[in-house]
Amino acid sequence: MSDMTIFEAKGAVSAELFESLKDVNDNLLSGAPTGNKSRRISISGGKFREFVGGEQVAVSKQDFMNVVIVNAAQISRTYYASEYNPEKVEPPTCWSADTNTPAKEVPEDQRQSARCMDCTQNVKGSGQGQSRACRFAQRIAVVLEDDLDNVYQLQLPATSIFGDVKNGNMPMQAYARHLAEHKAPAIAIVTKMYFDENSPTPKLFFKPVRPLSEEEVNKVLALKDHPDTIRAITLTVAQTDGVQKPAMEALFVDKKEEAVVEVEPVEAKAESEPVSEPKKVVKKSTPPPSEDSVDLKDIVDDWDD
Repeated sequence: MSDMTIFEAKGAVSAELFESLKDVNDNLLSGAPTGNKSRRISISGGKFREFVGGEQVAVSKQDFMNVVIVNAAQISRTYYASEYNPEKVEPPTCWSADTNTPAKEVPEDQRQSARCMDCTQNVKGSGQGQSRACRFAQRIAVVLEDDLDNVYQLQLPATSIFGDVKNGNMPMQAYARHLAEHKAPAIAIVTKMYFDENSPTPKLFFKPVRPLSEEEVNKVLALKDHPDTIRAITLTVAQTDGVQKPAMEALFVDKKEEAVVEVEPVEAKAESEPVSEPKKVVKKSTPPPSEDSVDLKDIVDDWDD
């Protein structure tokens, strides 16, 4: 089914209902009750892995997975001062929920900078190779096309979020814009997630498969603000697996998952004038950000340069 056929077919659902669902698309551009058995999907090792209650219960033999995006958190940043230890899950040193400033929950002595754009951990080479130590990520809540009852958390690395459309392959933000152009809410579309065969590390692309029926839309819509869904987009992977108590609240991603999927800088190109490369400086007091501070798009453009 072509994209045009998919988007034209949305007439099966009332225009008012479609209009009420578009806020999920907005979150993408910036998850049936499961009780204590929290669920998530991991893409480590270039495979779709299903975890329930912290235990891996299935590994897909296919290189794609059809899902419905139920809800999404905004893009965040995380920085870990220590090296990854698979035997020890720990929270990040510093993190940001809005990608502009450290979250208020970050202890004062752990804050790397007053603003993310000035941070030395946001400089090329501060991470492995030419990467940056502070990384972007996004949590989304999905249900499987053949199981609309159970919500799964999926954590996307930066390479699956940003980037140009190449040969029809769309990272998440490009896909969200594609849906928005056709006035199609992600929650009313079956989305195909598939791996980039040319990437040395796990990286996903997204494309529309078909519109949901009105019965399916109503079923998924009931999950949009369900507690399981909210937990899926706010808890870290460690918390989802029951490894760590949610003491620091959900404004960061888990290092265990990030270490597997996060890699080189993204290839997305700037549409606006790029921000100059931050330089390493001695940590000192910085005035609070002004109303004219650089927005997420500008930061991403700089980070992707």
